[in-house]
Amino acid sequence: MLFGKEPTGFIFDVKRYSIHDGPGIRTTFFFKGCPLSCWWCHNPEGISPLPAPTYHGNRCIACGRCVRECPNGARSFGPEGIALDSSKCVECRICEQVCPTRALEFVGKEMTVEEIVRLAKKDLAFYDESGGGVTFSGGEPLMQAEFLFACLEALRSLEISTAVDTSGFCREEDLLLAAEEADIFLFDIKLIDPKLHEYYTGVGNERILANLRSLDKKLVEQGRGSINIRIPLIPGVNNSPENLEAVIACVLSLRSVSGVNILPYHSIGSGKYKNLGLEFKMGQTQPPSDYEVSQALSLFASRGIHAVKGG
Repeated sequence: MLFGKEPTGFIFDVKRYSIHDGPGIRTTFFFKGCPLSCWWCHNPEGISPLPAPTYHGNRCIACGRCVRECPNGARSFGPEGIALDSSKCVECRICEQVCPTRALEFVGKEMTVEEIVRLAKKDLAFYDESGGGVTFSGGEPLMQAEFLFACLEALRSLEISTAVDTSGFCREEDLLLAAEEADIFLFDIKLIDPKLHEYYTGVGNERILANLRSLDKKLVEQGRGSINIRIPLIPGVNNSPENLEAVIACVLSLRSVSGVNILPYHSIGSGKYKNLGLEFKMGQTQPPSDYEVSQALSLFASRGIHAVKGG
């Protein structure tokens, strides 16, 4: 082990038979915790590093026990059921314990490396047949770096291919340590302009772009591993020709890129924000049209980059 005591980590979802998180058929583990707060995030339950409180209105019988029992007054009756004041919630989980219908629950559970490996091994036949493996996503898996390293090391010892889906906003040393174990990095590039990046995600992108360059250098030097660039395409946010041209320039400066994926924005996860008591800032923003996606793909192609939709 890289560390003496086997670490544990918080996972909020596990998806088997995934075909959108790297090559082949994969098992994807979603890590809790993310340093970004992207307006369009479709996994807002993964932002908090701890189990996140969520409310299922269709299960609620309006008994009021959660409102009465909450020691901090974070729960109240609202026009659409039980409301949560997240500024008062300390995640004591009393509301979850007293709810008779499980309308209130906390998303995320603690897992060991052994549990991760046991789940991953269930689909070995699918990995072998399809060239797949295990993907660690999130959230930001490098926020739980010690746990991630241990998982990567354990799976590599079993010759199971691994991928790390990252925002790049992490410690450089952690990213480079992960590069010694992982086979693929799914690296998000959202916006090149640092001010716009901070406006829409809560953080600047200077560290992200510096880490991308460091990762690229590391992979080239060690002669193993690759980067798959993933670009969410969001109308009115980052689909301008100026931003896409800047992303293209960034990609062309790298030597270990194995693919580029354009991921059209969707609002499928918007309902999660209501369940979590969070604001969905994208409002009524619509997904990009097929024409807009094809224009983006054509722009990359005109610069000699084969980009694909989705994946």
